[in-house]
Amino acid sequence: MKKQLGLVFFPAFDWAISPTHPERQERLLYTRDQIVEEGLLDLPQIQEYKPRLAEYADVNRVHIGVPAISPLITEAHLVSAGGAITAVEAVMKQEVKRAFALVRPPGHHAMRMVHGTRGFCTINIEAIMVEYLRKNYGIRRVAIVDTDVHHGDGTQDIFYHDPDTLFISFHQDGRTLYPGTGFMEEMGSPNAFCTTLNIPLPPGTGDEGLHAVLDGLILPALADFKPEVIINSAGQDNHYSDPLANMAITAQGYAKLAEQLKADIAVLEGGYSIEQALPYVNVGIVLAMAGLSYAEVVEPDIQRCPGQSAATTAYIQEMIQKWQGIWRARHDLSRQAKLAAGDFWHRNRSIYYDDSGIYDDQRERVRMCPHCVGYHIIESQAEHPGQGLVSAFAAILPRFACPQCRKDGQDAVHAAKRQGRYQHYFLQDKEQDFLEKL
Repeated sequence: MKKQLGLVFFPAFDWAISPTHPERQERLLYTRDQIVEEGLLDLPQIQEYKPRLAEYADVNRVHIGVPAISPLITEAHLVSAGGAITAVEAVMKQEVKRAFALVRPPGHHAMRMVHGTRGFCTINIEAIMVEYLRKNYGIRRVAIVDTDVHHGDGTQDIFYHDPDTLFISFHQDGRTLYPGTGFMEEMGSPNAFCTTLNIPLPPGTGDEGLHAVLDGLILPALADFKPEVIINSAGQDNHYSDPLANMAITAQGYAKLAEQLKADIAVLEGGYSIEQALPYVNVGIVLAMAGLSYAEVVEPDIQRCPGQSAATTAYIQEMIQKWQGIWRARHDLSRQAKLAAGDFWHRNRSIYYDDSGIYDDQRERVRMCPHCVGYHIIESQAEHPGQGLVSAFAAILPRFACPQCRKDGQDAVHAAKRQGRYQHYFLQDKEQDFLEKL
């Protein structure tokens, strides 16, 4: 009989930013102790899996490491990504109905082009898992719901031009928290307009606000998009006790979210209240995903949780109504965005790698092709401490690119190399499944 839930644990004993850093192995160890103490691994509905090792091909399917990805990551990163792939395999082989990968290092701040570590992330675990699904199982339409308190800017970046990926992130407003992004107007580039939904919530948002957003926006958008697979980027730092944020979600709020979202696969992201939150939140999510009662999962200090203010409730309701109007008009808005872009959509931006001290100035171009989603160009000029300027030029050919876009993208990177203005040149071909350094 197919089990309800597969669990994958990887605490990464040999990986840490520093011994006292909030992103450390105890995040998973306290959770595992609680799960074992509650006897959850003995339940017939739950099956534990050991993580596999991801391959560099899995990583290069998503990322462009400058000058290469291998010097930037450790074996722990490959096991973390491999744990998510293990969860995919368990679900796709129908051994379990759903799976939860409790792994670290995390990944949702890692963007397509990688110069170093930012927001504790170097490679994007969920994105690697999505592209593995597409390569090995032919999955096309995917939804990622990011429930971390920090905006999943890396995941957004990777899928910003992909109309087959619906990325939804609710998070504490970027005006008050790292990484300072994730505003409503970030909706995807014109060929994928309104497949990025950002829901910046005010500090102090509690279970009431979370579930208003879920019921009023997230679940209806998922129903309209009709994904083949739903992934929960399951950050837990919206909890009222988390030391890095200012929200007021409880374990019950998270468990009810997991029950209603019905994600096929969840992957642990943030959450740094190691003793007060993570054991209870994770137990609640595990029970909910396994179809079991989570009614008794309550934090010992639940009285500390502040109530959501009337002003916050009104603000959230106004944002939901605004998003509902945008969502209803999304097809017309997409056509307008494509017309306004002309032949190419452009974006300039600065990216800071807070863990590596790297400043990257990027210029992006996406071809507004009438026959496909167009090829994608990234030009990067990054200041590395002790190294000076490290520059790169990359052309990305998406799946289902038309012959003309495939040719034009290849020509662009070869022409750039002949001009010689950059140090590193890359061609990432999603259809042929390779990353080439020229």
